[in-house]
Amino acid sequence: MSGTVLTLIGKPGCHLCDDARSVVGRVLADFPDVALEERSILDDDQLARAYGDEIPVVMIDGRVHTIWRVDADRLRDALTVTG
Repeated sequence: MSGTVLTLIGKPGCHLCDDARSVVGRVLADFPDVALEERSILDDDQLARAYGDEIPVVMIDGRVHTIWRVDADRLRDALTVTG
């Protein structure tokens, strides 16, 4: 098991977040050992302050991988190196 955690930070009703979730889901289908954690800026004031204008944010093991638009190939490459 890789122990890798991918965190998707967003909020309900955000169309870019929905797009990111879709891309992340397709990519993670190839990485069954990567855990997905979703966090909402509406539930966490610290996340809202840090990323409120940048959602969606994708983090890999606590480090920002990308903001706004998720590129499937770039994410796949990053997970290949991490895993």
